[in-house]
Parts: sequence; C-alpha cells; structure tokens
Amino acid sequence: MKIAIVRLSAIGDIVHTMVVLQFIKAKFPSASIDWIVEESLSGVLENNPQIDTVYKINLKSIKKSFSNIFKELDKLKLIAKNNYDIVIDAQGLIKSAIVAKIIGARVVGSKICGFDKDSIREGVASYFYDDKISISYTQNKIFRNCYLAAKSLGFNITHDDILAKKPFLYFKEHNFDFLSDIRKNILFVVGSSWLSKNYPWQKYANIIKELNENAIIIWGNEAELELAQNIKSIAKDAVIAPKLSFDELKALIAKSDLVIGNDTGPTHMAWGLNKPSIMLFGPTPIEQAYETKINYVLKSPSIVNHYKLDKNDFSIEEIKEVEVVRLARLFC
Repeated sequence: MKIAIVRLSAIGDIVHTMVVLQFIKAKFPSASIDWIVEESLSGVLENNPQIDTVYKINLKSIKKSFSNIFKELDKLKLIAKNNYDIVIDAQGLIKSAIVAKIIGARVVGSKICGFDKDSIREGVASYFYDDKISISYTQNKIFRNCYLAAKSLGFNITHDDILAKKPFLYFKEHNFDFLSDIRKNILFVVGSSWLSKNYPWQKYANIIKELNENAIIIWGNEAELELAQNIKSIAKDAVIAPKLSFDELKALIAKSDLVIGNDTGPTHMAWGLNKPSIMLFGPTPIEQAYETKINYVLKSPSIVNHYKLDKNDFSIEEIKEVEVVRLARLFC
C-alpha cells in the first residue's frame, strides 16, 4: 500500500500529525508512507524511519512571485507518478486539499481523504476529497489527526494508544557543552508566532531564578533572541543556546529534563519525544496539546473561540509564576 500524507505546516501541527505514523506502521508494516511538507519545515520530519520519502515543496514562494507556481506544479506532478493508493490531507486547508488532489486519485481504487466541511475552518477544501471524515473541530487536535488517519485506512486509534505512544522524533547525535551533569536541564521556549502567545519574559526570568536549575533558553529569530537576552539580564545564570537546526533542536529536547514554554512548535516537540513539559496557553485552545502524566498545560482565564482566535488576547500574562514553579518542582 502506498500512502501520502499532506501536512505542510506548522511545526507543532506537523508533530501532532507525525504520531499517526507508528500506528499506521503497526497495522500495515509493509506500507510505504511519503510526506509532503513545506521545504523550510522538512527538518522536523528528517531521519524518521517510518517515512519513506519526505517531499519538499515551497508554496510560500508563490506569494513572492506567482510565476513560481509552475515550478511547484511540476514538483507535484512528479510526486503524483508514485500512484498512491491513499492520500490523506491532514491540514484541511484549500491549499493542502489542492496539493492532495494533484498528487492523488491516479489509479483505480485510489482515494483522497480529509475532514468533511463541518470539521475544518476552510470547508470548501472538503470538496477535493473522496472520503470525508467527520469529527468536531473543537476536539483535541492530536486525536483528530489520529481519527482521520485511522478512519481513512479502516482501523482504530484510541486515547489509550496515544497515551502509550513511543517517541517519534528522530535525530542524529549532537553534543551540547552547556548541559549540566549536576543540575536539572530545563529548556525554555520563550517565543512564538504571535506576541499574545508569549508569556512575559520578566515572569520567565523570575521562574528561572526561583528554580535555580540549569536554564537553557532557545530562540529562532532576532525577536526571540532579544527576549532571551532580556531574561538573562535578570536571570544571570541562564544559558542562551546558539541558533539550532531542527536536528539539533530535537536532540537538545531529548537530552533535557523539562521543557517550559508557550504554545509553539518546540514545546510540542517535548510531547513527541516523551519528555516532561509545561505548556502555557493564552489566546489558543488547550486542545492543541495532549496532556499526560508528564505533559502539563496551564491556561489563562480567557475563553477561546476555536473558529476565531483573538490575537489581542494577552491573558497569558495572568498565569502566575508560582503555578509554573509548582509543576516544575515535580521534575526537579
């Protein structure tokens, strides 16, 4: 059986979808699984033995120059020659549905699967699918991905299966000289795609000082580096990590004792690696995370509309440092 999964972005969403691979392989060990992803994020998927081929496309380049559409179409037509039996669009956007349509339905009996129109924000996307899977948009996002994959392939993935998952992010070996053999290594993820998803840097600094462990701050752009530098100006012992590749990031998270951070990709990676984590939520729904005995969520008091997120909701600032410290002490 040849399977293609379309999940183009973002980091956390890719992680949320990757969990299905181990369940598919357990049910269909001889299945061939390819993944179509935005080129800039392909590093999240690299080195995964459960994926046969990671196909990199660059739809974002079309925004810069519309003529790039022809280059990307050529890539998709080449991928379509693999003659997939099943294409699963796990993203549920019009752009991902078009990608699924182009690469799928090439052989007799093949099908394109995705969420039905009432289960996604861009309902029009469902018209590109042969099999339309229904599950509430407000359900846990990870369970939704598992449900979609399982129903598309004719088997079941339960909550207990997800809780018993094996780590599924893979990387090469890397050594980090800033890790401690004496104190707990706590990784802090202080940035995100929205300002309103960021816990105040002053509060992160207070938490780092209170815990008095080996605090390591990661960053991905200049704005996040500035946050890290602000934190270090107060929490002098904090370590600002160098800019990391995806492979290095996965390796560092795997070597850490705890990850504390905003609702953003690297914090979700901790869940994918079965590492303890504390994720802080403000304007986004806690259904983005899958709580376990080692993966905790702290949510601000605001009420979130799943269909219309409020980027001006800065209620994450109301989460008390003492609550973060209390949970962190479970691992320190």
